[in-house]
This record gives sequence, C-alpha cells and structure tokens, in this order.
Amino acid sequence: MDNVSPAYLMTLPLHAVTEVYGTEGLRRRFLLEAEVLDDQDRVVRALTLAERLHQDDKRVREPYVNHVLRVAIRILRHYGVRDADVVIAGLLHDTVEDHPAELAGGAPADPRQAAFGVLERDFGRRVAEIVGAVTNPVYDPERDSDEQYREHVAASLAAYPWARVVKASDFTDNGVGIIHTSGPKIRRAATKYQPLTPVLHELVQRDDTPLTDAAKRHIVDQLQLADERFSAILSGS
Repeated sequence: MDNVSPAYLMTLPLHAVTEVYGTEGLRRRFLLEAEVLDDQDRVVRALTLAERLHQDDKRVREPYVNHVLRVAIRILRHYGVRDADVVIAGLLHDTVEDHPAELAGGAPADPRQAAFGVLERDFGRRVAEIVGAVTNPVYDPERDSDEQYREHVAASLAAYPWARVVKASDFTDNGVGIIHTSGPKIRRAATKYQPLTPVLHELVQRDDTPLTDAAKRHIVDQLQLADERFSAILSGS
C-alpha cells in the first residue's frame, strides 16, 4: 500500500479496492474520504470499535469489517453525506445486532439495551437512534423471519429518514454485491432481499429523505441493478 497514491486509491470502485488491496486499502480509503468530516477523533474511535468487534467475523470470503467500511465509504463518496453521526452509524450499524454483549461489556441482563446505552454514551444519542433503526429485532420463532425482517425495515425506515441512508448503503453492498457471494447463500440472499427492493425504492425517493436528487438517483439505479441480479438468480439463469 505504501506505493499507492491517495489520488489513485480515491478513483477506484469499492469492490476493486477490496479485491486488490483488501481491508488495509478500504481502511485507508475510508480515512481519506472521512477527512471532510468534523470531529475526527470520534470518527476514528468508531472505526476502531467496529474493527475490534468484527475482528473475527467473516463474510463469505472476506473479513466482515470490509462490509462496514464499504457502507461508510459509500455514504461519504456516493451519497455526499457530510454528517459525522450518519457515517459513524454506518460503521457501527451491525454492532448491536452481532455483538451486543461485547459492546455492552460484562454480563448485563439485557445486552442489547446496554449496548445501545454504550453507543449513546460514547457517540451520542443520534448515532444510537440511527443504529437502533437499522438493527433487526429478535424475531418471533413462530413466524417467517424474512417476512418479519421486511416488516421491520419498512416500518423503521419510514419513521427515521436518516436511517434510510445507512440502510440504502447496507442494502446496496448486499444486493449489488451479491455477485461476490457463492454457493447456496446466493439464492438465500436473493430470496430475502428482493421483496424489499421496491420498498426501499419508494422510501429513498420521499421528500423527507435527507439526500440530494443526484444521490437519490444513484441509489435508485443501484436498487434496479440489485433487483436485476436477484431476478436472474431466482430464475435460475
């Protein structure tokens, strides 16, 4: 990485950075993108926390932290967001869902509630609320989990416009990036995500979604691409 210029790294598509330079490249790209933000100390603390909590997590054939780095970079680069709270929420969007006890510390009676308390204490109430809005609840085991997932996303994002920004980037990484998945997981992911595409399409284009028209068009284009890939996978072609 030492011989890669920042200017060159900033021109690369995110999955190209991933494939060629891995986590180190994505981390460096994020820090370059994040230079436009205020409160650099808080941003770096959030990055360090995400790296610690996800350090042993895997995502098909890559470290899971690559996913959260791409989510945060996309919010900065492609959505033009300059709000540190939203970028930090992007970095931490899976922490409560995946590692509540580690985040909370100790052995609290309700690890999730305690974990949200830690996020609020260390990064502010707004970060905790955005992360809360994109965190999947504990599902009823008697009902279909995918159906409950879609119900939660639709209701939660309707209520929290800034959470739509984080979820759009997360969904893009999962949906458009489905081509980097293999094996039985690919059909499972397409089945889970495709019904949510029109829901996100409508939510993103609402007047209260805090993005520019150009950013909204970019997201819609990405949602359409994801939907095409889902359809192709599920049709067996």
